[in-house]
Amino acid sequence: MIKKETKTKLIKEYGTHEKDTGSFDVQIALLSLEIDNLVLHLKKHKKDLHSKRGLIGMVVKRKKFLNYLKEENEKRYKEVIKKIGLKK
Repeated sequence: MIKKETKTKLIKEYGTHEKDTGSFDVQIALLSLEIDNLVLHLKKHKKDLHSKRGLIGMVVKRKKFLNYLKEENEKRYKEVIKKIGLKK
């Protein structure tokens, strides 16, 4: 789980306006943070298969969002990739 303060900070950083929680930039940033947290959890608990399945689902969802963003606006796509620190 992401703390509320961290979530609002990410929304302010990646959102286009103050109450923007649904844009692809924000959703990708939130998913990336959750993925990072879940990877740390799975390093500690290697046999937690339910969390591993959830992680795979989140990665797939983020990839779909990134593909859509790349098709719609490649400039924003590159900015998001650079900010988050993904390899592409």
